[in-house]
Amino acid sequence: MQGLLFDSDTGGRMVIRAVIVILGFWTAWRAGRAVASNWETYPLVVIYSFLIGLGLQFLHHSLFEGPVFDPTIYIIDIVLLLVFATAGYRYRRTDQMVNNYYWLYEKTSAFSWKKKN
Repeated sequence: MQGLLFDSDTGGRMVIRAVIVILGFWTAWRAGRAVASNWETYPLVVIYSFLIGLGLQFLHHSLFEGPVFDPTIYIIDIVLLLVFATAGYRYRRTDQMVNNYYWLYEKTSAFSWKKKN
């Protein structure tokens, strides 16, 4: 099985695979933050995650001779990418709301805010 986390290689290929996983998750995080920074809506995060997933499928195919497109692995990749992209989106949006509207909102966690009393 070829995917982000379902491979059984040894040696240098594991290092390359780990780098690709880190780059994929980092790209998803940054995409989520970029969408929030431009005050765009969440559906754009989902679209970007699907595109990043296609890019990762291509990298697995070209570097590790995996299948061109495996729907099962693609769905697993998308779910993991959406977790990181959503976290980046919520983290940045929380900072925006708390810093830009400091008289209205206060931070309750890294990913949420509430109205001030």
